[in-house]
Amino acid sequence: MRLFFSGIRKLYRRPATFVTFGLLVGLIVLILILAGATASRTVGTGSASGQSSRAAIKDLLTFPGAYDRMLSVVVSIGGLFGMIYGAAIAGSEWSWGTLKSAVARGESRVRYMLLSYASIGLMIAIGIVVVFVIADVAAVASASLAGISTSGLSDTSTLSDLPERLLKGWVAVMEETALGFAIATLARSQLAGIGAGIAFYFGEGFASLLLPDIVKFMPFSVASAAVSTGSGSGLGGGASATASLPADQALVMVFVWLIGCLVVVSLFSDRAEITG
Repeated sequence: MRLFFSGIRKLYRRPATFVTFGLLVGLIVLILILAGATASRTVGTGSASGQSSRAAIKDLLTFPGAYDRMLSVVVSIGGLFGMIYGAAIAGSEWSWGTLKSAVARGESRVRYMLLSYASIGLMIAIGIVVVFVIADVAAVASASLAGISTSGLSDTSTLSDLPERLLKGWVAVMEETALGFAIATLARSQLAGIGAGIAFYFGEGFASLLLPDIVKFMPFSVASAAVSTGSGSGLGGGASATASLPADQALVMVFVWLIGCLVVVSLFSDRAEITG
């Protein structure tokens, strides 16, 4: 537990933590406010494209379904940021020599890396809750701007299910974080880990157009499908235009990818030559 809490204190002070969560919040709020502003400008517009755009935005911002769509937005965009965050932390353990120092003190390599990942997990859990609340507040503001009713905001059935859905969202983001953590560990570099992770993210998106039946088993696809409720389209959520696994099967695959990435991290860290 000493290493775990030490990792928390280290992450809390790191600029990467504030930059990652700050950029994520800013991007989500910007998207939602722009959506509300766009919908407000289409009021009274007779064009088919204008009405179609307003209908899509209304679907995104109408509560209680907006709770699910905001979670999907957080997982979809947050998964990319989580992967970058995990790669940045894992890569720094090698490039900054902190892993070498820990090993010199007699710490187990595997234990040190896994507890570092666990520390990241707690920071991300806090971040998901905070970002989800901010996204919901931004959605309410955006809906008001667009003249969309928020009468479903206090729906008790949806609110009672939120803890379970947030837990699934956290697991999905942690799987994507584990991927970045593993890539950076193998590369022993922050930049290489982040670059390769981003390439993987967009490569999976492009590949879904050509190989949907294969890509639906890939890490970002299963993470998105694990929190999808099929309640409607939205930014990174709802009904997908490409093939996807049922939510329960996708959640199983999320755990497969997560555990697999951590096994790779453990095996490589235990056997790698530590220099620098």
